[in-house]
Formats: sequence, structure tokens, C-alpha cells
Amino acid sequence: MLFKAILLERDNDRNFKCSIKSITKKQLFEQDGDTLIQIQYSSINYKDALALTNKSPVVRLWPMVPGIDGVGTVISCESGRYKPGDLVILNGWGCGESHWGCLSQYAYLKSEWLIPLPQDFTAQQAMAIGTAGYTAGLCVEKIIDHGVKPEQGNVLVTGASGGVGSFSIALLSKLGYRVTAMTSKVNEIQYLQELGAVEIIDSLAFKEAGKPLQKECWSAVVDVLGSNVLANACAQTQYGGIVSSCGLSLGLDFPSTVAPFILRGITLAGVDSVMTTYDKRISAWNMLAKCIDKELINHIFNMVPLSQCIEIANKMMLGQIKGRFVIDVNS
Repeated sequence: MLFKAILLERDNDRNFKCSIKSITKKQLFEQDGDTLIQIQYSSINYKDALALTNKSPVVRLWPMVPGIDGVGTVISCESGRYKPGDLVILNGWGCGESHWGCLSQYAYLKSEWLIPLPQDFTAQQAMAIGTAGYTAGLCVEKIIDHGVKPEQGNVLVTGASGGVGSFSIALLSKLGYRVTAMTSKVNEIQYLQELGAVEIIDSLAFKEAGKPLQKECWSAVVDVLGSNVLANACAQTQYGGIVSSCGLSLGLDFPSTVAPFILRGITLAGVDSVMTTYDKRISAWNMLAKCIDKELINHIFNMVPLSQCIEIANKMMLGQIKGRFVIDVNS
């Protein structure tokens, strides 16, 4: 059996190559797994873009099939956890990093990594949401669990026109929060307003170093950028507020002080979507099923074939896209 997949390769001189290749079933089964999935759709996330463009050392095992998201049909499951014909979702678990992922027509995965496709969503919609929407769900749950109420003030969402940002705005707005969207794409005001943002601000000022404590503006924050933006967001969070941090597209650094934490009692909550427990995954997806309007999903994503992945990844690294890209691996 031969099937198509994107394959990332590196030779002995560390020369990088990304191309669509024909993969054999034998090659696939060399992966550590117990469940064979026929993939219907995947997606491109920021981590996928880093891998596809070789901009960061995401890949830990060569060669690698990227793709941290996937939805498809179970062909066989040695553990018995799923039966043939079940529709399942993969988000994370090191796929595309240390285990072959889902930018492929087939994937061989561990059954404990998978969750059932929620009945509320089609396979396309599940990948339109993907890790981005699921991560947004985890971030919003941190805010709710912290006890932040809509009447306590605006919630800031950084990187607002990206996948995590878009779904965070939609979720928070549906739950009654007043959302301020931060973006460098000031021409996307209409898009962000349609998602539910009531205010849009330019990210430019936030990218510069600021004072350790600034005017209290936000009851909570969802941050996907890191670096100075995260530091400034913490410095502007209200007393007792919370900042959900889930991304690093501006950098790994965090040039802040302890002042917001010991003088205003704010909480900086890290959100990991890769190794999160099954129960937390189900909870986040249940929130998405309850709160995300299906028409809104269609507004957020574009469908593209496998052959366009490299082009989309390069545009993502240049900050030239908005929303989500679902990949039809069979076209």
C-alpha cells in the first residue's frame, strides 16, 4: 500500500528538504502505535509552520511526517479502545515532532492519544477548530476556573487574528465577556468584530519594553505571543486577575519582574495543549461544542489541498494569514 504524505528530511550535512512523498505501510508501521487511522483532514498550526519551514528545531526525529492535528476513521485498533469505523481526533502528543503526524493520508497512532469526534462537529469543522480552538478552550477554562466574571472588565486577547486568538474571542464573547482584541493587522477590524471583539488595539506599543506595573486594564488575558507583549499584559492586568499563556510567536523570553505577582496578586497560568489529560481535552471540546456557532467556524477557516501546505506555512511565518487552514490530505 502506498499513500501520500508530506515528508521532512535532513541529510548528513543537515540540508533540509520538504516534499510530498509516497509512503509505504511498512514505513508507517515502524512508528510506535497501536491504531491505524485513515486521515480525512489535517490543519496547519504555528508549530507545523515552524517544522515545514525549518525555522525552529521542532522536529526531533528524521525523517518526519508533520501534522499535530488530524481527524479520521479508525481502520484497526490493537488496544480495543476504538472499533473500526469510529471517527477520532488527534491533537498534539508529540506528533510532527517525535512521532509521524497527520499531514498524510494515513497515521499510526497510540489509542490513548485519541478522542472521539464530538457529534456536534463534522470532520471538517473539527479540523477548522483543531489544536488552535482546543487550546483556546483550555485558556478560557483557566479564566473561568480562576473566578473571573464578565462584569469585572475587559479580557484581552493577543494575536487576535490567528487561530487561538480567533477562537478565544468567539468563546469569550459567547460566554458574555467583553473582549479587546490585540493585533498587528489593523485591516482585520471587521473580521475581529464579527468574532465578537468590542475593541481592537494595535500590538505595536506592546512589543516594546514597558514599566513593571502599568494602568490596570484587563480582568484576564489570553496571550499567544510571549516576550514583551506577555510582560506588558501582566503589568496591565487588574488586581487578582489571570493571564493564560499558551504561545511564543514573538519569543521565548519573558522580560518582566515579580511586581505584578506580589503587588497585584495576578496569576500567570501556563497552558499546554500537547500532553494535556484526556479529561481536560474532552472538557475543552465540550465547551467548544456548546459555545462555538457552526456558521462562525465556516467564517474562520479555508480548505486547501496537501500541495499548498508549504506555501501556507511560509505565509504563516511572515504573519500574512488569518484564521485557520484545513488540509484535505486526499486532494
